[in-house]
Amino acid sequence: MPESAKGIPGIPDLTHPTELVQFGTDVLKASLLLVFVIVALGVAIALVNFSLRRHQVEPANFIDEWAIRYSQILAGLPHLTLVLILLIGGFFLCSTLSNRYHHWEQAKVAQVAASVAGDRLEQIAPQIRYVVQVPYSYTTQVNGKIVKVNETREESRYLTLAGSQIQVKIDQTPDVQNRRATYRVDYTADYKVVNQLPEDINQFFWEAPPPNGYSLLSGYKIEQAGNRLQQTSPGNYSFPFRLRQGEETTFRVSYKAQGGPRWIYSADGQLLQNFRLVAIANFPGADFASGIVPTEIAGEGQSTRFTWVFDDNVSVRNPFGVFTNTNPVRNTGVLPRLLLLAPALFLWWILLLYLSIPMNLKNIAVAGGIFFACLLALTYTSRVMSPQFAWTLISLVLLVLAWGLGVNVRASLAAVICTIAGAVLPVFGLLVPYSGLTLSLAGFLSAVWLAVRHWFGWYRLQPQDQQ
Repeated sequence: MPESAKGIPGIPDLTHPTELVQFGTDVLKASLLLVFVIVALGVAIALVNFSLRRHQVEPANFIDEWAIRYSQILAGLPHLTLVLILLIGGFFLCSTLSNRYHHWEQAKVAQVAASVAGDRLEQIAPQIRYVVQVPYSYTTQVNGKIVKVNETREESRYLTLAGSQIQVKIDQTPDVQNRRATYRVDYTADYKVVNQLPEDINQFFWEAPPPNGYSLLSGYKIEQAGNRLQQTSPGNYSFPFRLRQGEETTFRVSYKAQGGPRWIYSADGQLLQNFRLVAIANFPGADFASGIVPTEIAGEGQSTRFTWVFDDNVSVRNPFGVFTNTNPVRNTGVLPRLLLLAPALFLWWILLLYLSIPMNLKNIAVAGGIFFACLLALTYTSRVMSPQFAWTLISLVLLVLAWGLGVNVRASLAAVICTIAGAVLPVFGLLVPYSGLTLSLAGFLSAVWLAVRHWFGWYRLQPQDQQ
């Protein structure tokens, strides 16, 4: 499995069978423990109360009070149990969605990276090699004596190019199978060579290998002063030639190639002189690569002309190049973070509803279902549109459904206010860049609403509302 498909470390994903079985086992153990604690507490209070009443001990009233409180706790236990079930179930649902969305984001990033990375067409500057005899000495033992021997050996050295005039035309075609672009390159380069070495050096080798990374190469030819040079053997791109001191000659290299979604020209550590490279990209979105800023960039319709010119000598470490610029994948990780915090937002919203309107078990179940269904819709609609715009549409539906939580107009309006402060704004706060400001606004609105609700009795419970 690739690294990007492993999901968020430490976050449960119920689409994995082992984690699903473990989750079920943990829930069963926790449920049994909770039932045991409640039953044991009730039995203990009942036994103490019965014992004190039997012996007419005075603190029985105190135990009666605890029994009443325990009865009240038991009455609220279904609400607490339902909220916990929704909270825990929502956490595992949201963690699973967070992992799924993380996988989708990473796959999208990998797809974009594959469209501009991977294979590339790399043309290396040709070299002019010559061989010199270099003296050297070593010691050896002859008849038990140390003897110094002086000899000569051949050593390869390289002549600097006197001029480079390069023009490359790049067309882009989509590669449906690999989901990335393919470059078709028409390359022509004229090189000038001047022998500025001592008179005894006049034998040279022109070495100009074809580009690296091609999938198709056609029409590759090398010409010297208009005469085409023939290879002595397949794969051998070293051509001998003679050039007397002070003389100059020209070489032309041309070919058509097809390869990866980048084209670069590397000086391979050489010192360049009178260098001019013109790269014409016949497609939109082209940009220069490797950080070597072109001398001139000119747009010609959907084509872009990149020109690098160095009249004097220059040393270039990074290669020149052209690649297809793509729109960056922005705001990654925003929705997974929101999904991980969603259970806390749900608890915030439920508490506001409890403090504002009468809530029964049906209302709690409906509210929980609506909230997590809206997050599920947000997870998948945000793949085709902006998450902010998607949540705007979903929040309208959420407010309409929240209106039905009230038993009358005032209660419905209170439910809408709680939904705005406890659900709509907090989710927006985790989607927009100014998350801290939006969350602060949501918290302030919640506090103001509860203050108004408490001080002014904006909504008072009617007897029928408590049923």
